[in-house]
Amino acid sequence: MSEQRPPLPPFDEAGARAKVQAAEDGWNSKDPHRVSLAYTADSVWRNRDTFITGRDAIVEFLTAKWERELDYVLRKSLWGFRNNRIAVRFQYEWHNAEGQWFRSYGNENWEFDDNGLMRRREASINDVSIDESQRRWFGPRPESEYGVEIPLQ
Repeated sequence: MSEQRPPLPPFDEAGARAKVQAAEDGWNSKDPHRVSLAYTADSVWRNRDTFITGRDAIVEFLTAKWERELDYVLRKSLWGFRNNRIAVRFQYEWHNAEGQWFRSYGNENWEFDDNGLMRRREASINDVSIDESQRRWFGPRPESEYGVEIPLQ
């Protein structure tokens, strides 16, 4: 039997929101191996200007990302969904080794296989320097805040 990652497509609103929250929770774990299991073995990504194919490459990419982007904290919001596709907007905060904080803004388009594994991810991301005093998030989202929209700026 193939691995499954419910909810499965076609998505309704509740399923799409659950998928987005599961992705946020996974990425906030900062565990590249755990995160990679949400993707097909041959998943294809575009992350900014980097193109990635397969789980091994995902693990390698995320390992390097979280070595560079320190104290990473992510928030995602559902933008739209249809059939086996979900659009997401997100923001995450992190600092570099020199202590400069950033808020990274972006949008993702996701496509899933019939087993609920993501087979395609396209991410557009922009980084904005912020002062540490401008931080919004200090850890994973508590359940009481699931579904709360993230601000535009």
